[in-house]
Amino acid sequence: MQIGVAVIGSGYWGKNLVRNYQRLCALKVICDKDETILANFKKQYSEVEVCLAFSDVLGRQDVEGVVIATPAETHFVLAREALLAGKHVYVEKPLVLDENEAGELILLAKQRKLTLMVGHLLQYHPVFLRLKEFATKGDLGRINYICSHRLNLGKIRREENILWSFAPHDISMILSLAGEEPEIVSATGGNYLHKKIADVTTTHFEFSSGLKAHIFVSWLHPFKEQKLVVVGDRKMAVFDDTRTWDEKLLLYPHQINWENNIPVPAKAEPEHLDIPEEEPLRLECEHFLQCIATGQTPRTDGHEGLRVLRVLNASQRSLDENGKRICLTEITNRQKAVKREELSATSCESKVKGTYIHPTAIVDKNVTIETGTKIWHFSHILPDSSIGANCNIGQNVVIGPDVAIGKQCKIQNNVSVYKGVTLEDGVFCGPSMVFTNVYNPRAEIRKMDQVRPTLVKKGTTIGANATIICGITIGRYAFIGAGAVVNRDVPDYALVVGNSAKQIGWVCTCAERLDEKFSCPVCGTQYEMLNNRLRKMRKKMNFEHRVVPTK
Repeated sequence: MQIGVAVIGSGYWGKNLVRNYQRLCALKVICDKDETILANFKKQYSEVEVCLAFSDVLGRQDVEGVVIATPAETHFVLAREALLAGKHVYVEKPLVLDENEAGELILLAKQRKLTLMVGHLLQYHPVFLRLKEFATKGDLGRINYICSHRLNLGKIRREENILWSFAPHDISMILSLAGEEPEIVSATGGNYLHKKIADVTTTHFEFSSGLKAHIFVSWLHPFKEQKLVVVGDRKMAVFDDTRTWDEKLLLYPHQINWENNIPVPAKAEPEHLDIPEEEPLRLECEHFLQCIATGQTPRTDGHEGLRVLRVLNASQRSLDENGKRICLTEITNRQKAVKREELSATSCESKVKGTYIHPTAIVDKNVTIETGTKIWHFSHILPDSSIGANCNIGQNVVIGPDVAIGKQCKIQNNVSVYKGVTLEDGVFCGPSMVFTNVYNPRAEIRKMDQVRPTLVKKGTTIGANATIICGITIGRYAFIGAGAVVNRDVPDYALVVGNSAKQIGWVCTCAERLDEKFSCPVCGTQYEMLNNRLRKMRKKMNFEHRVVPTK
C-alpha cells in the first residue's frame, strides 16, 4: 500500500518537501495558512488536496505521516498533536526548542510505536555518508580536529538567530563523526543587524576522547561557503558542498613527519572519489517513508534530535554569557538524576496505590487515587484532589485543585475539571468538553472567591465538546448531547441537546432513549413519572396463595 503524507508549512523550505513527496507519489495534502501559496500549489499539483486547518489533516485516514516545516516554536504542539492522532512524524530542524518537550515527543512516539524523525538533511547526503564510512573504518586514522563553516549572505531570519538557523546541520554531522557528545561547549558571536539576534557565531567543542571541533556560521558573509574539514592522523578529508559533485569530497593524504624533533608537513595530491550523485532531500524523504513502512528506527530519530538540541542549548547559554565554558556532561547528568527521581516517585505511588500513572503525568502532593485507576499521558492532578477506584483519566486532563471524583468515572482527552466541580460515581466526560467555575470571569480581576459549585450526579454522560456553565446540578443518568451548552439544572434521566440546551426526551440507565411510555426498548426497564420526576418503576411483589396442608 502506498503511504500517504501531509506537508504542514510549504514556504521557504516546505516547498522542497512538497516537491519531493509529490514525485514519490506520497503527497496527499498540503496544509498552510497562506491561501495564495495553497492556490499556486493547487494549480501545480491538481491531484493534491490543500487545507488551512491542521485539524483537517489529523482526521484523514489516507495520511499516515505528517511532515512539519513550520517555525521552530510551533514544532512541539504540532508534532504532539500528530502523534496523539496516530500519525508518524517528520520535523524539520530543530526538533523542538525545549529538551523536556523533546523527551515528551520521544516517549509518546515510543508508547504509540510511531516514527519520529528529525530533518538533519546532511546525514542523508551521499558524500557525507561516504566520509562517515571512511571515518568509521579508520581510514582517516585517529580524528584530532573537525571544523565546519556555513556562511552566506542571507536568508536573514527574525524568529531565530544564526546559531539555531544554520548550526544544527553541522552539530549533527560532528556528533555523528565523533560518536559522542562534547564535554565542554563555548560560543561567541556578534549582533549587527539586531541587538538581540546574533548574525555571526563561532562555537567550540571539547570531547572526552581529546577530539576538538568548531563551527563558524554567518548570514553576513560576502560569499557562500559550506565546508566540513576532518583532520585525522593518517588522512584529512574536506566535504565542500558548494563544489561540483566530483569535487565535493577530497581526501588529502597529508602527514606530519618529525625531523630533529620538529614537525614537518608532508603534502600530497588530493584523492577524488567516485560517488553516485543523488539528491539528499529525496533520500531523506524516502527514508521517512521506509521507516513508516518497515518500523525501522530513522537515522535521525528523536534521540539524535535531542542530542543536537542539548548542544544547541548549551551553545546558546554560552553565547548569552559572553563565551562562558559550559560543561555539558554536568547538565546532562543533573537532568538524568532529576528524571530518575521523578520516575521513581511515580512508580512508587503507582505500586502502593495499585494504579497506573504514565511517566509524563504529574500528580501533586495531597492527592488520593484509589485502586485500579489509570492516568494517561501529560495529565496533571492538582493538590487536595481525590479520584475514586477504577477511573480512566485520558490524555492532557487537568483535575483540581480540591476536586472530588467518584469511582468508575471516565474522563476523555483534553478535559479540565476545575475547582468547584464534583463528579459522582460512573460519570462519563467526552473529549474536549468544558466545565466552568466562575460565571463572569475577567482576566484582570481575580474572582476565585466567586466559584460556583457544579454537581454531576451518578451515571451521567456528557458528550464531546459540550460546555457546562457553573452553578448547576446535572441529575442522575442524564445524557448531555455533543456540543450542548448547559446553563440550567438537568433532571434525572433527561436527554438534553443544543445551545442553549433543551430537553428532548428521557434516557435509560443503559443510555438508550425511552419511548413515549417511559419504557426502554433495549433492556426493557420501565420508568414512571412521580411528582414531575422520572424514576424506575418498582417491581411489584408477587405473592401466591399457598394452601398449608394439615396433618
